[in-house]
Amino acid sequence: MVSADGQPGLKVDYFKNIDLDGEPFYTRIDPLGFSNWLWGARIPSLDWRMDFSIRWSGTITAPATGDFNFTVRGDDGYRLYIDDKILVEDWSDHEATTKSNVIHLEEGKSYPMRVEYFQSSGWPLLSVQWQMVEVDFLKNPVDLAASADVVIFVGGITSRLEGEEMRVDYDGFRGGDRTHLKLPKVQEDLLKALHGTGTRVVLVLTSGSALAVNWANENIPAIVQLWYPGQEGGTALADVLFGDANPGGRLPVTFYKSVDQLPPFEDYNMKGRTYRYFSGEPLYPFGYGFSYTKFAYTNLRLPKKVHAGEDIDISVQVKNTGKVAGDEVVQLYVKDMEASVPVPIRALQGMKRIHLEPGEEQKVELTLHAKQLTVIKDDGSRVVEPGIFEIAVGGALPGTNPPTTQVVTKELRVEGNPYFIE
Repeated sequence: MVSADGQPGLKVDYFKNIDLDGEPFYTRIDPLGFSNWLWGARIPSLDWRMDFSIRWSGTITAPATGDFNFTVRGDDGYRLYIDDKILVEDWSDHEATTKSNVIHLEEGKSYPMRVEYFQSSGWPLLSVQWQMVEVDFLKNPVDLAASADVVIFVGGITSRLEGEEMRVDYDGFRGGDRTHLKLPKVQEDLLKALHGTGTRVVLVLTSGSALAVNWANENIPAIVQLWYPGQEGGTALADVLFGDANPGGRLPVTFYKSVDQLPPFEDYNMKGRTYRYFSGEPLYPFGYGFSYTKFAYTNLRLPKKVHAGEDIDISVQVKNTGKVAGDEVVQLYVKDMEASVPVPIRALQGMKRIHLEPGEEQKVELTLHAKQLTVIKDDGSRVVEPGIFEIAVGGALPGTNPPTTQVVTKELRVEGNPYFIE
């Protein structure tokens, strides 16, 4: 992208009205880094309470011959001109909208480009994307994968897509809510093509929430959930993939197979949601996570019976039975077997992260406080009821049986009169 006087970037004129009228009060060359995907309008300090308008002008050079789709998103009005012809327009006072159009460009040819924008209220927003239509994006990565030893595929979603009450117009998202949990289709297609080369693939997922990677679970031998890791995320990932660090993370949310397993958005009842109330089969359960070593659990100790209101001391022996050092997250779950009111299927009530060398064994002690056995009655009172409780301790949610850890259980009887807690 080149400005009218030949400098890299675009010439930018700022006006103190919404009509681009008169002489601009401020002009500069905006040295925007322009890519085929996204550039954002960087606006200097203004009094956002006043009306203003902006014009960017310069030329754009096509990197190849073909049809290009230009998409503009803005709040309020915007117009995009290519080759002195209007291509995209929504010149009105409105909340953020997104509009697009296609134009044919020839490789190496420079075209006049102009973007006009006005803001009359709220916070300014403007972005322009351009992308070649029907480009064979699979060919180059697939050719490279065919001659590689291993492919590390980094995919997922970003914070530009997921969040609360976001204005997102993209498949799978609606105002910050998720209409499906799948990978974006372009990623799924590429992942399948790479797998089809026969080269081993590692899938690395970035997201702040659960993804339904059902096909990958069946076909990809290694999946790493990276979340949003920060600037040292690449280093941490490399340490895990090359075996310099043994992963010890455990999922803090349930990864479902589909949104079809969940109640609709409008239903705020907890039934069917989260590991505490979900009775279906998840893709990956809460507390799930692999290790490069294995951990064995033995000698779970707790009283057979206690009086309502007493704290309970629990201990278990944990041993690293593998060949490398690693961290284990010891999890304590409670299941009320005889509650008089609806309660969770089970609830995490304690945890402790420990580090064990190969062959090392450690006694892990946890305390279950009386309040953690309470139920909430219809009148709002919190009470420990006499009855049977299942106590489960291990490296995973009971019943999930991951290959690198175990879960052991015992029953606890609570006796006496109901114990009310303020």
